[in-house]
Amino acid sequence: MNVVLWILQAFLALHTAIGAGWKLFNSEQAVPTLAATPNAVWVALIPFELLCAVGLAIPAVAPSLGWLVPITAIAIAMEMLVFSGIHLYAGAEDNGPMYYWLGVAAVCAVIALGRLFVAPY
Repeated sequence: MNVVLWILQAFLALHTAIGAGWKLFNSEQAVPTLAATPNAVWVALIPFELLCAVGLAIPAVAPSLGWLVPITAIAIAMEMLVFSGIHLYAGAEDNGPMYYWLGVAAVCAVIALGRLFVAPY
């Protein structure tokens, strides 16, 4: 299980870092339902996501910081749930982005629960 969690953590860290880069070069207008997000919040998500990516990967070099992984995974899941809520609030017809965000939140839940109860550091 430890190997599976490490693989999920690596993919989620990569996904989150890429998401931060995407936000750097795209405005919240790129996803129409996120247009309700203020630009300052959108820009603030960039360092937040980069820190989250580091929080998922740092135990590889500093195992004593393994306690960061569940916290980071929960933080990313909360972000995805907020995006889903904004999507629902906007009343969009296409729910594809929301399903994607909920899938990422589910992966975050697996990582957080796995690191808390199944294979902690």
